[in-house]
Amino acid sequence: MSEENVNGETNALARCVREVVEFVDAGGWDQPPQMFALVPTELLAAAEPNLLDQLLDGSELTPVEQDPFPEDIDGGSRALDEFLATTSWPESVVGCVLVQEIVVLPPEAESDLDDALAPLLYDRDAADNAARAAAESHPDRRSARLIAAVLRDGPSLCLMQLRPDDDSDPYAGIELLTYENLAPNLVGALHATFDAPEDD
Repeated sequence: MSEENVNGETNALARCVREVVEFVDAGGWDQPPQMFALVPTELLAAAEPNLLDQLLDGSELTPVEQDPFPEDIDGGSRALDEFLATTSWPESVVGCVLVQEIVVLPPEAESDLDDALAPLLYDRDAADNAARAAAESHPDRRSARLIAAVLRDGPSLCLMQLRPDDDSDPYAGIELLTYENLAPNLVGALHATFDAPEDD
């Protein structure tokens, strides 16, 4: 694939991610994880002409909100990993975006988590629950949204949106942050959903 095509795909993915973030942000915080399929706009327009007025002009891809996850799936549980492992897409879906709320800790808090996890490493579920409990009770925790997006056989994008403080300007725009090697396992799990055969 040429560099021009890669750049075009990356720009289309970034535009979809921004649209998804704005949609989710309008619903406020404390939401369950949400998944969006990315469909070529021209396919969607051909299949659903009544949606033409709602489709973004000039956008190559359109995000389509999927059904809610089962109630036992939240942003930090193994259930999400297991659910993604059984997820597949039809050929018309060329990418997906997952948005989930997470707890972010400063680097110095890692020793607190290590102390909580050390006795439980033999039990993955117990270790996961202990890590979440320690993170959620930590005085320096911050809530955030993790946004992971991938294209089938294409680029990926992973961003974070910190939850504004109570004294933040309510009219400030949405700030999306990126970090090196952010959530590679999640990105890999999303790419793997395009390797799975579609259910009949």
